[in-house]
This record gives sequence, structure tokens and C-alpha cells, in this order.
Amino acid sequence: MDEQREYLKVPEVAEVLRIARSRAYELVTDGKIPSVRIGRSIRVSRRELEKRLEDQRYSSVERD
Repeated sequence: MDEQREYLKVPEVAEVLRIARSRAYELVTDGKIPSVRIGRSIRVSRRELEKRLEDQRYSSVERD
């Protein structure tokens, strides 16, 4: 994906993370990936997604 959008659709999140689309929806539903609902659409902030991934990376390093 060449275009850097500020907000991603859930299938785009799945593509970025290289996970199944159903798993991405599950993570959004569970609140593990922060999202906003705009009408019937769900969007994920690229900045928030990257921040969440960084937080997860540091959490896993601290456990070792």
C-alpha cells in the first residue's frame, strides 16, 4: 500500500499486519486495536495502531 492514509479500514489493517481480515475485526471488536465508528464504517488511526504495536513490543521485552 503506497498511499499513507491517516485512517485505515479494517481490511487495510489486516493487510498491514499480515493477518486474516476476520482476526483484524476480532481485535477491533475486543478493543485490542483502537478504532472509531463513522456511520457504519470502522476506521483505525494509523498513528494509534503504530503506537499500540510499539507498546506491545516494549511489554513483551520487559517480560523477558
